[in-house]
Parts: sequence; structure tokens; C-alpha cells
Amino acid sequence: MKTKKIGLFLLAFLLVLVPAACGSRNAQTTGQGTPSGETSSAGGGEPKKLKDVKVVLDWTPNTNHTGLYVAKEKGYYEEEGLNVDIVQPGAGGAEAMVASGKVPFGVSVQENVTQARTQGVPLVSIAAVIQHNTSGFAAPVDRNIKRPKDFEGKTYGGWGSPVEKAVIDSIMDIDKADVSKLKIVNMGEADYFTAVKRDIDFAWIFYGWTGIEAELRKEPLDMLYVKDFSDKLDYYTPVLVTNEKQIKEDPELVKAFMRATSKGYQFAIEHPEDAANILIKAVPELDKDLVMASQKWLSPKYQDDAKRWGEQKEQVWKGYSDWMYEHKLLDKPLDVENAFTNDFLPQQ
Repeated sequence: MKTKKIGLFLLAFLLVLVPAACGSRNAQTTGQGTPSGETSSAGGGEPKKLKDVKVVLDWTPNTNHTGLYVAKEKGYYEEEGLNVDIVQPGAGGAEAMVASGKVPFGVSVQENVTQARTQGVPLVSIAAVIQHNTSGFAAPVDRNIKRPKDFEGKTYGGWGSPVEKAVIDSIMDIDKADVSKLKIVNMGEADYFTAVKRDIDFAWIFYGWTGIEAELRKEPLDMLYVKDFSDKLDYYTPVLVTNEKQIKEDPELVKAFMRATSKGYQFAIEHPEDAANILIKAVPELDKDLVMASQKWLSPKYQDDAKRWGEQKEQVWKGYSDWMYEHKLLDKPLDVENAFTNDFLPQQ
């Protein structure tokens, strides 16, 4: 969960993969819940056959993903008859792997799903991991960036996405600032803390990871959350995704996966320290202090004001896709109804 990455460059790759995937039904290599040879004994009874299922992350493991690791460690997936493997994204990204059918589930973001759907890529969002957008523009306090107007005369470190430029233009316009006075450079894969000491003044981050790390480093930030400037920018990031083929051919697998995953995130909401320790155990190379502090900050935000974890609202999908279309980031409006579903979330 480093500096925020939109990943729109993946779409051309997705469009190549999807047609090929639609003609493939090789269950042994897709990881789409095919029966495996592994068994599990529960309570001394007959061994239960488990289905091998993969879920691909959007980035390196972090507290956005804690519920997945909890569900695996606590046996929630096994209770649903699933043997879940949490994997890292390949060169094409999580979206490509899920859309092609290589894996049935993945972690994405609303902007990627929106862009993909309007280009015929059959991704479907099945849960909002976090209810409100926790990303925004962050600057060390000595840069004195308190509002978008203060971007003038500063240097922004980005990754060259049309979306980030549109967001910057939009919020600077709201503050009657002159975007021509902002210098934008590509910071590539540079670490945020290195970049702001070297050649930039601010960047787009998730506060729940990089912002918390800044607190632990005692390097205070000024944070401008994008959602504070427009309701349309309070979109879902990240989300859990599957593909249309998976929903059509095996909806029971999607339901089982989501029952267990929901329990994992609910545990993380109610027991942030225990959940953090589960993530640390699963990924011991992570900074323990950062994971613990991040989890305590993020756990209340998973569900926030929604009636249940994972709930998605049509107005959020419509608002953001309308904003993207208005800013010429989409070739056509999004068919919102088919882009997401709450049907696989457990009923309360």
C-alpha cells in the first residue's frame, strides 16, 4: 500500500487476455475452486475435501488485506470447504489475472473496475474493503501545503496517470488555484519518504499505511483527503473482485468465499490487535510496529457507517464514474448496475 497506483495502463493487457480466457475451461490451472487432493479432518469426523481457491492481492501484503489472512488463519475458509491461497499479482496485475479467469478472486480498486468495465473487461466488484476513500495528497509539514491553492509553486511526484492529473486539476479548480504553476514529475517506484527529501513536495498516498508510517517516523504530514473536496471522489478503494464467468458458473463458490472473508474482516474490526498479529505471523517481513498501528487506525474504517462490512452503494459507483466521464477519462458512461453487486455478502 505504498503511494497510490491507479494502474490504468493494465487495460490494454486485460483486453488481450479476456477473449482467450473465455474459451478456456482448464480447471486444473485456473484455481477456480476445483476439487483438490487435499483433505481436512474436522472434529475427528470423515475427512472433508477442500476446493483449491486463489485470491490475488493488488500490491504487497498490508492491512487492507488483513481480513483475508484472518479468514485463512482462523479456519473460516476451511469451514466453507475452501483451501485458499493468497498470492501476489503477476506482471499484468490482479485485474488481468481475475478477468482472464486465471484466479477467481482478487483485490482491485473502483477506478480500475470502472475503466475496465467500459472497455468490455468482465470484472465485478463483490465487496468494498474500506467504506470511504482513505487516500489523499500528503506533504511534510515544512512544505506548508494546507489547501490545493498551496500546490502552486510546488512539485508533485506521481506516476503519469490521467486520473491523478484530473483529480489534481479538479481540486485546484475548486480552490481557484492555477494548475500551470504546479510542476508534476514521475517518481516511479521511489519510496515516498526518500522522494520528499530528494525532489518532490507531495504525493498521493493511503494514510492508513504511509501516513501511519510517517507518524511512527515522527515526520508529521499535512494530508488533503480527496474525498473532502467532492462526494464523487469518495469512491471505494480497495474492493474485492471476481469475473462474470465465475458468478455465472459457480455462484456458490463466490458465496462461500465471501461468507468466510466477511467473517475475517469482522474479526479484524472487533479485534484489531489480534488481527494485526495474524498478518504479522503470515508475513513476518512486515514492520510489526507499522502493522499494529495501521491496523488500529484502519479497523474502524472497514465498515464505518455502512450497515455491514463490504456494502457498496449505487450512488458511489455512479458518482465516481460520472466524474470520470465528465473529465474524459472514460469513452462512455459506466453501466453501474453490472459493475458491482452486494448479492454475495452474508445477510445480517
